[in-house]
Amino acid sequence: MIGWAMAAVQCLLFVATAPLFAGWIKRVKCRAQNRAAPSLFQPYRDLTKLLRKGVVLAYDASWIFRATPYVVFTTTVLAAAVVPLIALRLPTSAIADVIVLVGFLGLGRFFLALAGMDIGTAFGGMGSSREMMIGALAEPVLLMTVFTLAMSASTTNLSEAVSFTLHGGLVIRPSFLFALVGLMMVAVAETGRIPIDNPATHLELTMVHEAMILEYSGRYLALLEWASMIKLMVYFVLIANIFAPWGIASTTTPTTLALGVLAIALKLMLLGIVLVLWETVMAKMRLFRVPQYLGFAFLLSLLGMLTHVILESGGH
Repeated sequence: MIGWAMAAVQCLLFVATAPLFAGWIKRVKCRAQNRAAPSLFQPYRDLTKLLRKGVVLAYDASWIFRATPYVVFTTTVLAAAVVPLIALRLPTSAIADVIVLVGFLGLGRFFLALAGMDIGTAFGGMGSSREMMIGALAEPVLLMTVFTLAMSASTTNLSEAVSFTLHGGLVIRPSFLFALVGLMMVAVAETGRIPIDNPATHLELTMVHEAMILEYSGRYLALLEWASMIKLMVYFVLIANIFAPWGIASTTTPTTLALGVLAIALKLMLLGIVLVLWETVMAKMRLFRVPQYLGFAFLLSLLGMLTHVILESGGH
């Protein structure tokens, strides 16, 4: 029972702190661009405001349009539940498989694309087609990246793979460097950040994620925005704990758990700064160049796997 309670607390901590991580990124970005920075808690205020507002539905909205916010939020929370945040070897570790993670995220994307086309607006259909194109190119990169780690750890279980890296000590693996860059490129694409998408604008010709949720309002929009924040944190926690797992708790003692919270907080703050620097120096690329971007990410992840086979497992 203590293990399940810890797993529930970890999942709740994931969901509750995702807006804080989004607020940190926005604040650092404003500072980097010499603009007035909002409060770290501004995303919480925005979500509260949306939850208090009423819902306006289009006349042609079907049950898919109404159910999508709940499906997307639930699948994103389930994806967060299988990703180790502050501790390993919790009861949820049994389902913490990369295939399960990609399945949850893919199910949410599928319903979001259906909802974008449900109303019949031009923007919704355009955003859905773009989202499915990006997803079809990004998911193989995510799988290939984690498979590179799985070949070293001999498992696709995220908790076991993180434990392997943690107890393996500080070892420089060329395959991990390729996989790290590939996963970071995928995280930028999957979460709608620059140069793939710009979450701060509503320009018709460049929208991807925003185009699918233009018709949502009130609590529906709050759930979708919250799910987007959780998804952003999922990817960056994956990056932090797969490639730099030091500090994550192997036992559930108060000291190790407190150290795990501190370690992941510092790693996410650092990754947030790296993301801001990346978005500050990069420009939004044309949609037709996105396949080249994700193709390069796939090439990096493939090089990571080949590097492992040639250099790191050649003696076995």
